[in-house]
Amino acid sequence: MEDLKRLLEAVAAGRVAPEQAMANLQDQGFFAVEGFAKVDWQRERRTGFPEAIWGQNKTPEQIAAIMLAMRDRGAPVILATRVDRAAYDKIAAIVPDLYYHALARICAWQSPAALRRQLRPGTIALVSAGTADLPVAEEAAVTAELMGFRVDRLWDVGIAGIHRLFAHRDRLAQADVLIVVAGMEGALPSVVAGLVDVPVVAVPTSVGYGANFNGLAPLLTMLNSCAAGVGVVNIDNGFGAAILAGQILRTAARIPDRASEDQK
Repeated sequence: MEDLKRLLEAVAAGRVAPEQAMANLQDQGFFAVEGFAKVDWQRERRTGFPEAIWGQNKTPEQIAAIMLAMRDRGAPVILATRVDRAAYDKIAAIVPDLYYHALARICAWQSPAALRRQLRPGTIALVSAGTADLPVAEEAAVTAELMGFRVDRLWDVGIAGIHRLFAHRDRLAQADVLIVVAGMEGALPSVVAGLVDVPVVAVPTSVGYGANFNGLAPLLTMLNSCAAGVGVVNIDNGFGAAILAGQILRTAARIPDRASEDQK
């Protein structure tokens, strides 16, 4: 119902015409943007998180048009992934109040209400094997923060110097879900999963020498992990890892309420 409330508020504020609001309520859950995109504006209602924009391979003008359309329809958070600095500069000239996360290659807009909202329950710890993995790790971290989660970053603790990881076991133990990002041979998620009692989302990166095969080697290592409780997303998919970790926390938070309803 939150998206319906935002639509009504947008009508009251004059940002959306009543005729457009009626069309939105009567459509199939999406709206067209200038003939090149169809935005799934009911995704948050169905899945818990709003639709994001894949920025790579889109023009800055297309990204800006989608962002403006989503904002006008009351979206509290809008983010576009895989956006380089040159594209961001062009988008920012069209869409006001954007901000850019250079390392994560994410440009985003948040409504005043979203900036004031309370954090969702739970902490997501982001663990990267090496500094070269940071673009993917930051994509996950920034996405999780935009979705309303508390994030703890722990960088450059790969197994080549495993004492660096062991020095932070207390921080690993405080996390409710961990996202572990690694290239090369990709062994770090297995090590981390052997130390903690919470889910681990493993993200292989395309960082490594030739036999890394652009991330295929760490992907296979993670899929073949002997540690229990490891889930694996696609190569370099920091965004997907953040959404998966967020879904784990979001659904876990509603279990007590459902248990109380069952006892009534």
